[in-house]
Amino acid sequence: MIGEVLIWASIALIAMAGTYNFALFLLSRRQVPYRPDSGEQRFYVFLLACLNEEMVLAESLARITALPAGNCVALVIDDGSDDRTPEIARSADPERVWLHQRRLPNARHGKGAALNDGVRLLRASGLLGDRDPSDVIVCVVDADGRLDQHVIDAVDPFFNDPMTGATQIGVRMYNRREGLLARLQDMEFVVYGDIFQSARRFIGSVGMGGNGQFMRLSALDTLGEDPWSDSLTEDLDLGVRLIARGWTNQHCTTAAVSQQAVLNLRRLIRQRSRWFQGHLQSANLVPLILRDVPGRAAMDLIYHLSSPVLILLTSLLPLSFLVAVFGTLAGSLMTGHAQVSTMWFLGPYLLSFTAAWIYGFVYRRRERSLGALHAALLGHVFVIYGYIWFASGWWGLWRTVTGKRTWLKTARS
Repeated sequence: MIGEVLIWASIALIAMAGTYNFALFLLSRRQVPYRPDSGEQRFYVFLLACLNEEMVLAESLARITALPAGNCVALVIDDGSDDRTPEIARSADPERVWLHQRRLPNARHGKGAALNDGVRLLRASGLLGDRDPSDVIVCVVDADGRLDQHVIDAVDPFFNDPMTGATQIGVRMYNRREGLLARLQDMEFVVYGDIFQSARRFIGSVGMGGNGQFMRLSALDTLGEDPWSDSLTEDLDLGVRLIARGWTNQHCTTAAVSQQAVLNLRRLIRQRSRWFQGHLQSANLVPLILRDVPGRAAMDLIYHLSSPVLILLTSLLPLSFLVAVFGTLAGSLMTGHAQVSTMWFLGPYLLSFTAAWIYGFVYRRRERSLGALHAALLGHVFVIYGYIWFASGWWGLWRTVTGKRTWLKTARS
């Protein structure tokens, strides 16, 4: 009896998640309406919050200063680095790269604090001249971020709509060919952007990522003096609060920022545990969503914020499912009614790996060099790769329960 309950509970939860994911896949195939040129001349400021980033900063700044648009600068916020990070910023083109240095004890209080300090500098220093905040677009780029050269041309049309507060671009791994783990991280971001984010454009619940997020300065101003929170996922918080303020978040599928994949499994689990813990912290956004976000978008955002609970529950299902299946088989053998149906194998496969074919299809549209079979196999491995969230989730929950909030930054290589 218990075995059957576990089986049906597993099937129900997996079916619910699968139905939601497939619905978003279908929605993501819709075309976004064309946005006519408004004729506005917008100014772009790329914010790079840096703490000991000498290994990757120079390449990122070279990409930004090589952008064809003459209306953009980079603001490097050195958050108390003790390596060559500030020297690298100073050695770049001073007309295109500004340096703002934070000193201890005020530095090293998190990425959100550094970004808030950078925005305060923009508002108070006169660096923007007499530009209208509605025509100033602030973009957060990680120190290892490498922007596509056409990124401004791709993003700018979204801001022709005066209610667009932010636009998130795609994220790729520039070292995705350096092993299976890097390839799966690249696939993870492609699937998330091309399915989930693309579908949420039509729901009104597009989220912001910590890399490649473009925001109108006037939209940030509506969030107060400090737009970013001290959450471990300050980007998630900011995106939700923009929606609650009545702004529209967009997702751009035609440009991306490439970052460095984590090549060590333990470091990857630690990184995802930090994200998981940040999602747990974001539960305090639920009252705001229920109060200020329209119905359909609110439902999707709450479902998204409930993902930590769903991950923890789902982590218990594979083991319970196996226990239930073997228990049922053992009971059949003991009663002399043992029949092994193909459904014992086909059913679990369909529940677990149907999405793998969709993931492979979506990823191959980005990686044309992959064959159809290779992409399908990669999709199956990707489903198993998702199990790292189980280990990350329980680690993140333990840190939340024990009151631990500080994390080591992800090491560069």
